[in-house]
Amino acid sequence: MSELDEFAEALMGQLSVEIDEEKVIAELAAKIKEDRNFTVEFDGVESVSQGLFPELVQKVNEYMGLEVSGKLSIEYLKLDEFKRLKGKKVFTENGRIFVDKLFEAVAKNDLKKISELIKEDTAKFLVYSTYVKSYISKISTTYGDYLDSRIYLNRFILDDYPRIILYKQGPPYESKAESVKSGYFGAMKMTILEEIVHSVQSNLHRLNVEAVMQVNTINEELAKIILELDSKTVTELTEYLQLQLVPDEFQIAKKANLFFMLNPDNFITNVMGPDVMTYTHVEIDPKISELVPSLEEIYKKWLKPIQAQHAIFTTMEGMAEFVVQQILRDDSDFQNYLSTFVGTNYSDYSVKKSIGKEFTQQVFDVYDKDAFVKLIANPPNTKELKDPQLYLNRIK
Repeated sequence: MSELDEFAEALMGQLSVEIDEEKVIAELAAKIKEDRNFTVEFDGVESVSQGLFPELVQKVNEYMGLEVSGKLSIEYLKLDEFKRLKGKKVFTENGRIFVDKLFEAVAKNDLKKISELIKEDTAKFLVYSTYVKSYISKISTTYGDYLDSRIYLNRFILDDYPRIILYKQGPPYESKAESVKSGYFGAMKMTILEEIVHSVQSNLHRLNVEAVMQVNTINEELAKIILELDSKTVTELTEYLQLQLVPDEFQIAKKANLFFMLNPDNFITNVMGPDVMTYTHVEIDPKISELVPSLEEIYKKWLKPIQAQHAIFTTMEGMAEFVVQQILRDDSDFQNYLSTFVGTNYSDYSVKKSIGKEFTQQVFDVYDKDAFVKLIANPPNTKELKDPQLYLNRIK
């Protein structure tokens, strides 16, 4: 087996827990359909979502004071299709085709194709395989997503979860079906509402894409620098960073280990902690700078776009979380979702800390629904996220 083949296997191995979980869900769904004692039927995801959609659009219109586009629609994706959609959510200036091919290969578990892609552009593979691991590892807990005027619902989960939840509760099924059905409706309301909110965040989405593209371009630059290091430097840096030793015949693996360690998304954030999001400069270990002289400059370039992306994404997610909780706070279906699907209650769920949600709440307390217009048009920076009064002083 070649080194590239082993790399492909390693990537899929890192997704093995998720893939095994997908198999368990699929097998359990099939078992339930064959069980003659289980006769409860749930409405399909299409009919439920289309029935809920108009009212939820109206609720967002009224609560946020923002007009939801009449072009907004819902599409329904099977598991492989949803994985490919996640690839579309990876924003890049020059890697669109590569990323799409990589997510396609992973969705199909095509080790040969993954190996070919590593050979085609190792730097891009190092950068974008991190997205594969982080995005696809969350597929079985992701109900929906939004992109380009469409809400995408994950059929793999939503089609079978009501039956699975009820089946796990055990017989008699009929007496417990109504609460699960209600919870299913609550899950759909939450998912669709969240994505409707994302659909009105056009300016934030644009700014987020621009920042992510810059971050990915910088990470590609770093990957190329690492791949061009000579063997002596690679060995010395590996030993200095106390990374796991790799046999000399696996040169790409040795350099990949260095990239994954020195990638600023990992190295700076993990070493310096979350406060790096408010730093104006970065100083790194002189020994590392000596071995990779361009590294400090790479990190400096990375700070501005990653801070912009962090602030914008936190605002986007926090706003959606805040609006969903406010609209559904007295909704019995949502409360049943929390109890039957999540195993919690609204009180415990609503008090969970979230920087973006709490920031939105403070701006909302001052400006009411005008807060959403202000946040979308003029998002906070990372320092303002930590201290909302700075933001309020700036925009008044």
